[in-house]
Amino acid sequence: MSLGIIGGTGLTQLNGLEFIKEKTIKTPFGAPSAPFVIGKFKGEKIIFLARHGKPHRIPPHEINYRANIWGLKKLGVDEIISVVAVGGISKSMKPMRIVIPDQIIDYTYARKHTFFVKNLKEVTHIDFTHPYTPSLRRTLIKLAKKKKIKIIPTGTYGCTQGPRLESASEILRMGRDGCDIVGMTGMPEAALARELNLDYASIAIIANWAAGKSDAEITMEDIHYYLAEGMKSAMKLLSGIVDTKYR
Repeated sequence: MSLGIIGGTGLTQLNGLEFIKEKTIKTPFGAPSAPFVIGKFKGEKIIFLARHGKPHRIPPHEINYRANIWGLKKLGVDEIISVVAVGGISKSMKPMRIVIPDQIIDYTYARKHTFFVKNLKEVTHIDFTHPYTPSLRRTLIKLAKKKKIKIIPTGTYGCTQGPRLESASEILRMGRDGCDIVGMTGMPEAALARELNLDYASIAIIANWAAGKSDAEITMEDIHYYLAEGMKSAMKLLSGIVDTKYR
Protein backbone atom coordinates (compact mmCIF):
# COMPACT_ATOMS: atom_id res chain seq x y z
CA MET A 1 0.00 0.00 0.00
CA SER A 2 1.16 3.52 -0.72
CA LEU A 3 0.02 6.68 1.07
CA GLY A 4 -0.55 10.08 -0.49
CA ILE A 5 -1.01 13.20 1.60
CA ILE A 6 -2.59 16.32 0.15
CA GLY A 7 -1.81 19.42 2.16
CA GLY A 8 -4.04 22.48 2.06
CA THR A 9 -3.79 25.88 3.69
CA GLY A 10 -1.34 25.57 6.57
CA LEU A 11 0.39 22.48 5.19
CA THR A 12 2.39 23.37 2.09
CA GLN A 13 5.21 21.10 3.16
CA LEU A 14 5.42 18.11 5.47
CA ASN A 15 7.78 18.62 8.37
CA GLY A 16 9.81 15.50 9.03
CA LEU A 17 9.61 14.32 5.44
CA GLU A 18 12.97 12.97 4.26
CA PHE A 19 13.19 14.25 0.70
CA ILE A 20 14.00 11.74 -2.03
CA LYS A 21 12.92 13.52 -5.21
CA GLU A 22 10.30 15.66 -6.88
CA LYS A 23 8.28 14.21 -9.71
CA THR A 24 6.56 16.32 -12.35
CA ILE A 25 3.81 14.43 -14.14
CA LYS A 26 1.97 15.22 -17.34
CA THR A 27 -1.65 14.17 -17.12
CA PRO A 28 -4.48 14.00 -19.66
CA PHE A 29 -6.11 16.75 -17.61
CA GLY A 30 -3.28 19.27 -17.51
CA ALA A 31 -0.75 20.13 -14.84
CA PRO A 32 -1.15 19.23 -11.15
CA SER A 33 -0.90 21.95 -8.52
CA ALA A 34 2.80 21.32 -7.91
CA PRO A 35 5.46 18.66 -8.39
CA PHE A 36 4.78 15.57 -6.30
CA VAL A 37 7.26 15.25 -3.43
CA ILE A 38 8.39 11.66 -2.93
CA GLY A 39 10.08 10.99 0.35
CA LYS A 40 10.24 9.01 3.55
CA PHE A 41 8.14 9.94 6.55
CA LYS A 42 8.79 8.00 9.75
CA GLY A 43 10.94 5.73 7.58
CA GLU A 44 8.13 4.88 5.14
CA LYS A 45 7.71 6.08 1.57
CA ILE A 46 4.90 8.56 0.99
CA ILE A 47 3.93 11.05 -1.69
CA PHE A 48 3.03 14.60 -0.75
CA LEU A 49 1.23 17.23 -2.81
CA ALA A 50 0.64 20.89 -1.97
CA ARG A 51 -2.96 21.40 -3.12
CA HIS A 52 -2.64 25.16 -3.59
CA GLY A 53 0.78 24.97 -5.22
CA LYS A 54 4.18 25.94 -3.95
CA PRO A 55 4.16 28.79 -3.18
CA HIS A 56 0.58 28.81 -1.94
CA ARG A 57 -1.11 30.73 -4.77
CA ILE A 58 -3.80 28.63 -6.51
CA PRO A 59 -7.29 29.57 -5.23
CA PRO A 60 -9.78 26.77 -4.48
CA HIS A 61 -11.87 27.22 -7.61
CA GLU A 62 -8.78 27.12 -9.88
CA ILE A 63 -7.19 23.95 -8.49
CA ASN A 64 -6.80 21.20 -11.09
CA TYR A 65 -8.34 18.48 -8.93
CA ARG A 66 -8.43 15.93 -11.74
CA ALA A 67 -4.71 16.28 -12.48
CA ASN A 68 -3.87 16.06 -8.77
CA ILE A 69 -5.83 12.85 -8.14
CA TRP A 70 -4.86 11.25 -11.45
CA GLY A 71 -1.19 11.99 -10.73
CA LEU A 72 -1.33 10.36 -7.30
CA LYS A 73 -2.92 7.27 -8.82
CA LYS A 74 -0.25 7.18 -11.53
CA LEU A 75 2.46 7.23 -8.88
CA GLY A 76 0.97 4.17 -7.18
CA VAL A 77 -0.95 5.76 -4.33
CA ASP A 78 -3.97 3.77 -3.13
CA GLU A 79 -4.84 5.76 0.02
CA ILE A 80 -5.13 9.53 0.35
CA ILE A 81 -5.34 11.62 3.48
CA SER A 82 -6.44 15.16 2.78
CA VAL A 83 -5.60 17.91 5.27
CA VAL A 84 -7.99 20.86 5.06
CA ALA A 85 -8.71 24.11 6.88
CA VAL A 86 -12.38 24.75 7.64
CA GLY A 87 -14.73 27.11 9.43
CA GLY A 88 -16.94 25.93 12.28
CA ILE A 89 -20.73 26.06 11.92
CA SER A 90 -22.14 23.79 14.64
CA LYS A 91 -21.67 24.83 18.27
CA SER A 92 -19.19 22.05 18.98
CA MET A 93 -16.99 23.01 16.01
CA LYS A 94 -14.68 25.43 17.81
CA PRO A 95 -11.43 26.82 16.37
CA MET A 96 -8.35 24.61 16.77
CA ARG A 97 -10.43 21.43 16.97
CA ILE A 98 -9.87 18.50 14.61
CA VAL A 99 -12.77 16.89 12.74
CA ILE A 100 -12.77 13.60 10.82
CA PRO A 101 -15.76 14.30 8.53
CA ASP A 102 -18.02 11.48 7.38
CA GLN A 103 -20.36 13.34 5.01
CA ILE A 104 -20.17 16.15 2.49
CA ILE A 105 -22.56 18.56 0.74
CA ASP A 106 -21.34 20.16 -2.48
CA TYR A 107 -22.24 23.82 -3.16
CA THR A 108 -19.59 24.36 -5.84
CA TYR A 109 -20.23 25.04 -9.51
CA ALA A 110 -18.36 25.07 -12.82
CA ARG A 111 -15.56 22.83 -11.52
CA LYS A 112 -14.32 19.93 -13.62
CA HIS A 113 -15.67 17.31 -11.29
CA THR A 114 -15.43 13.92 -13.03
CA PHE A 115 -13.11 11.76 -15.12
CA PHE A 116 -16.10 10.25 -16.93
CA VAL A 117 -16.58 12.74 -19.77
CA LYS A 118 -15.31 11.33 -23.09
CA ASN A 119 -14.94 8.05 -24.97
CA LEU A 120 -17.12 6.16 -22.52
CA LYS A 121 -18.28 2.64 -23.29
CA GLU A 122 -21.28 3.30 -21.07
CA VAL A 123 -22.57 5.91 -18.64
CA THR A 124 -20.68 5.49 -15.38
CA HIS A 125 -21.95 6.21 -11.87
CA ILE A 126 -20.15 5.83 -8.55
CA ASP A 127 -21.66 5.00 -5.18
CA PHE A 128 -21.01 8.10 -3.08
CA THR A 129 -23.19 7.18 -0.10
CA HIS A 130 -20.13 7.38 2.14
CA PRO A 131 -17.85 9.98 0.54
CA TYR A 132 -15.00 9.29 2.96
CA THR A 133 -13.71 5.71 3.11
CA PRO A 134 -15.12 4.24 6.36
CA SER A 135 -12.14 1.96 7.05
CA LEU A 136 -9.61 4.78 6.69
CA ARG A 137 -11.74 7.04 8.88
CA ARG A 138 -11.91 4.34 11.55
CA THR A 139 -8.14 4.05 11.53
CA LEU A 140 -7.77 7.80 12.12
CA ILE A 141 -10.36 7.78 14.91
CA LYS A 142 -8.82 4.78 16.70
CA LEU A 143 -5.39 6.35 16.36
CA ALA A 144 -6.57 9.64 17.86
CA LYS A 145 -8.00 7.76 20.84
CA LYS A 146 -4.80 5.78 21.29
CA LYS A 147 -2.64 8.91 21.17
CA LYS A 148 -5.12 10.91 23.28
CA ILE A 149 -5.64 13.47 20.54
CA LYS A 150 -8.97 15.25 20.95
CA ILE A 151 -11.02 15.00 17.77
CA ILE A 152 -14.62 15.22 16.65
CA PRO A 153 -15.20 11.84 14.97
CA THR A 154 -18.05 12.83 12.65
CA GLY A 155 -19.27 15.89 10.81
CA THR A 156 -20.72 17.09 7.54
CA TYR A 157 -18.41 19.21 5.40
CA GLY A 158 -20.11 21.86 3.26
CA CYS A 159 -17.95 22.74 0.25
CA THR A 160 -18.39 26.25 -1.17
CA GLN A 161 -17.00 27.77 -4.33
CA GLY A 162 -14.67 30.43 -2.92
CA PRO A 163 -12.38 32.19 -2.97
CA ARG A 164 -14.44 34.63 -0.92
CA LEU A 165 -15.67 33.62 2.52
CA GLU A 166 -19.39 33.05 2.97
CA SER A 167 -22.07 35.49 4.09
CA ALA A 168 -23.81 35.02 7.44
CA SER A 169 -27.04 34.06 5.64
CA GLU A 170 -25.25 31.46 3.55
CA ILE A 171 -23.87 29.90 6.73
CA LEU A 172 -27.35 29.89 8.28
CA ARG A 173 -28.63 28.02 5.23
CA MET A 174 -25.76 25.55 5.40
CA GLY A 175 -26.49 24.92 9.07
CA ARG A 176 -30.12 24.19 8.22
CA ASP A 177 -28.90 21.83 5.50
CA GLY A 178 -26.96 19.88 8.11
CA CYS A 179 -23.43 21.20 7.57
CA ASP A 180 -21.14 21.25 10.61
CA ILE A 181 -18.06 22.75 8.94
CA VAL A 182 -17.39 24.75 5.79
CA GLY A 183 -14.45 24.64 3.39
CA MET A 184 -13.64 25.19 -0.28
CA THR A 185 -11.58 22.19 -1.43
CA GLY A 186 -13.40 19.03 -0.33
CA MET A 187 -15.13 18.66 -3.69
CA PRO A 188 -14.61 17.40 -6.30
CA GLU A 189 -11.49 15.94 -4.69
CA ALA A 190 -13.34 13.27 -2.70
CA ALA A 191 -15.50 12.19 -5.64
CA LEU A 192 -12.54 11.99 -8.01
CA ALA A 193 -10.69 9.74 -5.57
CA ARG A 194 -13.74 7.47 -5.50
CA GLU A 195 -13.88 7.36 -9.31
CA LEU A 196 -10.31 6.01 -9.34
CA ASN A 197 -10.98 3.55 -6.48
CA LEU A 198 -8.67 5.34 -4.08
CA ASP A 199 -9.38 5.24 -0.35
CA TYR A 200 -9.84 8.81 0.87
CA ALA A 201 -10.27 10.44 4.27
CA SER A 202 -9.81 13.94 5.61
CA ILE A 203 -8.32 15.63 8.64
CA ALA A 204 -10.18 18.94 8.96
CA ILE A 205 -8.67 21.65 11.15
CA ILE A 206 -11.12 24.30 12.31
CA ALA A 207 -9.37 27.62 11.73
CA ASN A 208 -12.22 30.02 12.54
CA TRP A 209 -15.90 30.36 13.32
CA ALA A 210 -17.91 30.62 10.10
CA ALA A 211 -19.56 33.94 9.23
CA GLY A 212 -22.14 35.06 11.75
CA LYS A 213 -21.16 32.43 14.33
CA SER A 214 -19.05 34.87 16.31
CA ASP A 215 -19.28 38.57 17.08
CA ALA A 216 -15.64 39.01 16.06
CA GLU A 217 -14.53 39.81 12.54
CA ILE A 218 -12.86 36.94 10.70
CA THR A 219 -9.21 37.92 10.24
CA MET A 220 -6.39 36.10 8.49
CA GLU A 221 -4.24 36.64 11.56
CA ASP A 222 -6.66 34.63 13.72
CA ILE A 223 -7.07 31.96 11.04
CA HIS A 224 -3.31 31.43 10.79
CA TYR A 225 -2.97 31.22 14.58
CA TYR A 226 -5.75 28.66 15.08
CA LEU A 227 -4.58 26.70 12.05
CA ALA A 228 -1.02 26.50 13.35
CA GLU A 229 -2.23 25.25 16.73
CA GLY A 230 -4.57 22.69 15.20
CA MET A 231 -1.87 21.53 12.81
CA LYS A 232 0.15 20.22 15.76
CA SER A 233 -2.53 17.60 16.41
CA ALA A 234 -2.91 16.89 12.71
CA MET A 235 0.80 16.14 12.42
CA LYS A 236 0.57 13.69 15.31
CA LEU A 237 -2.23 11.89 13.45
CA LEU A 238 -0.26 11.80 10.20
CA SER A 239 2.79 10.49 12.02
CA GLY A 240 0.75 7.86 13.79
CA ILE A 241 -1.03 6.58 10.71
CA VAL A 242 2.28 5.86 9.03
CA ASP A 243 3.37 3.88 12.08
CA THR A 244 0.02 2.05 12.23
CA LYS A 245 -0.64 1.15 8.59
CA TYR A 246 2.71 1.09 6.85
CA ARG A 247 5.01 -0.89 9.12
